[in-house]
Amino acid sequence: MGLTSGAGHSRRAFLSASAGITGAVVLTGTAGAADLRPVGGGALPPGDPISPQEPDARLRALLAQVDERRIEDVVRRLVSFGTRHTLSSQDDPQRGIGAARDWLFAEMQACAARSGGRMTVELQSYDQEPANRIPVTTRITNVVATIRGTTDPDRVHVVSGHYDSRATDVMDAVSDAPGADDDASGVAVVLELARLLAEEPIESTVVLAAVAAEEQGLYGANHMAERFAADGVDVRAMFTDDIVGASRADDGTSDPRTIRLFAEGVPTSETPEEAETRRSVGGENDSPSRQLSRFVTDVAANSATGMDVRVIYRRDRFLRGGDHIPFLEKGYPAARFTEPNEDFRHQHQDVREEGGVRYGDLPEFCDFGYIARVAKVNLAAIWSLAQGPGAPTGVVVRTANLTNDTELAWERGPEPDLAGYEVVWRETTDSDWTHRIDVGDVTTAVIDLSKDNVFFGVRAIDADGHRSPVTFPRPQRD
Repeated sequence: MGLTSGAGHSRRAFLSASAGITGAVVLTGTAGAADLRPVGGGALPPGDPISPQEPDARLRALLAQVDERRIEDVVRRLVSFGTRHTLSSQDDPQRGIGAARDWLFAEMQACAARSGGRMTVELQSYDQEPANRIPVTTRITNVVATIRGTTDPDRVHVVSGHYDSRATDVMDAVSDAPGADDDASGVAVVLELARLLAEEPIESTVVLAAVAAEEQGLYGANHMAERFAADGVDVRAMFTDDIVGASRADDGTSDPRTIRLFAEGVPTSETPEEAETRRSVGGENDSPSRQLSRFVTDVAANSATGMDVRVIYRRDRFLRGGDHIPFLEKGYPAARFTEPNEDFRHQHQDVREEGGVRYGDLPEFCDFGYIARVAKVNLAAIWSLAQGPGAPTGVVVRTANLTNDTELAWERGPEPDLAGYEVVWRETTDSDWTHRIDVGDVTTAVIDLSKDNVFFGVRAIDADGHRSPVTFPRPQRD
């Protein structure tokens, strides 16, 4: 308390029960039962400055167990299958995508055996008819581990990496395609999360997947997203880790403490009606995926992970895409982790040497300590999402009357340890939330700031102080 808000804003801000609004709080000049006036009197600015969420004790202990050597072993084991091309052999026990699939399934099952029944593993398969980059009917299989939540199992969070690989010719299913960085590195992150979370009772459900056929056209991830959508699964977050294995750029510079997180603005699944509202009131920078990316920086960019998260305000890189896109198309919040500077000599290249330059996606070009830190970022993000409350639903800003304050409303969450809510706000020119206002365990709040001048959001808090991602409100006229 005690910091001023942005220039020109009202300084009235005392919390009291609102007459005539059930379960509401109002920031006005009248003190009430939940009086937040500073000691000694004086004006209270609208909100405290927002500070990052620190890892809880259990998360810190888990982060300390991330094992660089195990991650390296996973990458090298996947490379040892020679090629993992989607069209390669599915029944050779030593070489091809089938051998990789079977090894991953066994590794996931070994994790599940220690979970006390909380983790289950499946081979999620289907037959893909001939299509782009799939010349003949091909069996495509995702290896999917599900850790069921203890108290809120219907809220689901997904982390994936793709285990298929490719050479220079995307249709070459015979040549060696090591795929160390792209994307054994991402699969190694997924397996490390499975190892660490298998024995942890977590409140909501986590799905850890090694998906297939990314290089041929995101087929495996699309199948998984379609199944979730068809079953009405409440996927609150999806991260794909794709090319997270190297910290050195093609010019030799190194950035071993940064991971990029690509997050779209205008939602891929936006309807015409939603677009019309957005054009009127804003929100281009407030999609569910952008809120997810802000949450990741809030909980995972710290000394415990040793990493900075550089959020990129794009769905993906120029002319490229990843396994988060099918989830975005289904309306799920999703984002992509990728190393800070890619070296294209070590992606989608036949293994060879030309002019003294070594080409190919080989383990020798990976930074295994870097992958371990990326795993920590993922672990911090997924743990905080799964252990904390879900982002509020049904959040609206009421616009029936012309006023210079802001009335927000939302639905109360089902979490048994829910403690209350915070309203957050920022200037429209700021990229991230700057102030928070604790409004208590209510479902309506009136804030003495104009909805026309700033952006608002609402997030939940549990009894342990975990905070949810922010939900951006939609306008409600009635």
